[in-house]
Amino acid sequence: MQDHQFPANFLESLNNEPGFDRENFVEVHQNNSSPTSIRINPFKKSAQKTGEQVPWCAEGLYLDVRPSFTFDPLFHAGRYYVQEASSMFIAHILKQIKPSDPVKVLDLCAAPGGKSTLLNSAMTPDDLLVANEIIKTRVPILADNLSRWGTANTIVTNNDPKDFNRLTGFFDIILVDAPCSGSGMFRKDPAAMDEWSEANVNLCHQRQERILADIYPALAEDGYLIYSTCSYSHQENEEILDWLCTEFDLETVRIPINKEWGIVETQSPAKQAWGYRFYPGKVKGEGLFASVLKKKESSGTLLSFKNNRNQKVDNTAFEQIKAYINKPEDYYFFKVNDDWLAINNQHKESLNLLQHHLYIKKSGVRIGKLAGRDLIPDHDLALSNIVNKGMVAEIELDYDQAILYLRRENLVMDEVKKGWTLMNFEGQAMGWAKLLPNRINNYYPKELRILSQGPR
Repeated sequence: MQDHQFPANFLESLNNEPGFDRENFVEVHQNNSSPTSIRINPFKKSAQKTGEQVPWCAEGLYLDVRPSFTFDPLFHAGRYYVQEASSMFIAHILKQIKPSDPVKVLDLCAAPGGKSTLLNSAMTPDDLLVANEIIKTRVPILADNLSRWGTANTIVTNNDPKDFNRLTGFFDIILVDAPCSGSGMFRKDPAAMDEWSEANVNLCHQRQERILADIYPALAEDGYLIYSTCSYSHQENEEILDWLCTEFDLETVRIPINKEWGIVETQSPAKQAWGYRFYPGKVKGEGLFASVLKKKESSGTLLSFKNNRNQKVDNTAFEQIKAYINKPEDYYFFKVNDDWLAINNQHKESLNLLQHHLYIKKSGVRIGKLAGRDLIPDHDLALSNIVNKGMVAEIELDYDQAILYLRRENLVMDEVKKGWTLMNFEGQAMGWAKLLPNRINNYYPKELRILSQGPR
C-alpha cells in the first residue's frame, strides 16, 4: 500500500498526533497482515488453546494462523471469542478501576459483543452487565454472543443513549466505545478507507459529544467512564477528553502500563487528561484510543420503582422449572409470555427498574417453556452455566458429527438415551437434540446454523 492509497489528507492529518511514525505506519499497512487473536471464556473450561498471550489481557491469545472459526464447534459453544487484541486493553483498565463491591456496568454501544463478553469475564454473579445497542438489526448478534458466554447476570437492551438519562446515577462503570471514523481498522478492513474524510471525522466528533452528554446523568458519583474509539484523530480522542473535563465534573485517571507493550501514553492539550494510543507496528494489534475519567459530582436521586404486580405462578410448574437449574435458590425466576427465564437473585430490583425505563431484548438466561409436564428447553439454557446437568442427558460428538449438528442436518447414532439431550463437543454444549425411538430431532437454531461449505 503506497501513501497515495490512503484517503486524501489522511496521513497529513496525523502528522502531529502523539506517537505517530509515518514511515512505520505506512510500512506496516503495506507489508503486514493483521494478527489473529482470541479471548478464552473463563466460565467454560476445556482443553486449553495455545498461543502467545496478549500482554494486557490474561485470557487473550495470538494464534499463529487464522483457522476457520465457522467450522470450530468450540467457537459455537462459546469457549472463546474472536477479538482484535488492542480492544482487549479494556480488560486491563477494568482490572485497575473495578472496586471489590458489586457494580452495575453499562456497555452503551455494545454490538457485536466483544467488549461486553470481555467486561462480563471480569465480573462476578453479584455484578450486573447491561449491554445496549441502538441499531435494532445488530441486537440479535449481541444477544447471541452473550448467550454463548453462558452467564445469567446480563441484560441486553435496544435504546438510544438519551433513554438512559432516566436512570440517574444507576451505573458504576459506563463503557462508551463510540461510533467513530474507523481509521484504526484500515489495515484489517481496507474498505473502511472509502468512508474516511475530514468531514466525517468532525461529524463523528459531534455525535460522540451528543452520546456522552446523553449518558452522563446515568453514571454514579465516583463512577468511571471508559471512553474508547478505533480512530487516530485527535478530534475524536484528546479533544473529546478536553470537552468532557470542561463540560462535566470529571477527573482523569491514569492507568499503569508496561513500556514494553508499545502503547503510547498521551495527555489532552487543555486538561491534561490521560489517554492511550495503539498504533499497528508499535503494538501487536490494530488502532485504538482508550481513556478513563472519574465522576466527582452527584447526578441526583434515582427515582425508585417497585413492581407490585406479582406474577401468578403455578407452584407445580415453578418446581418443574427449578429442577433444570443448578442451585436454583440463587436465581429469580420470571416469565415473559410463555417463556421462563432466570437471573441472579441480587438483580431482581434492577431488572424491574430497567424494564420500566428501557426496551429489553434479553435478560438473564431463557430456560424454555412448559408443555404439560415437559420442558421444551431454550438454546440459551444449553449454552448457559446454570443448567442442572443431572436433569438432562448428554452426548459427546466427534468433529464430523458436531459439524453435521451445527448444520442442523440429520444425525444417525446408536444411542439408548431418550428425550432432550445436550449435544457436546470436547465437553462443551452446543445445543439441544431430542432423541426419539427411531430418529434424532436436531434443535439447533435455524438462524445460527452453518450454511457455508467447510474446509473438509
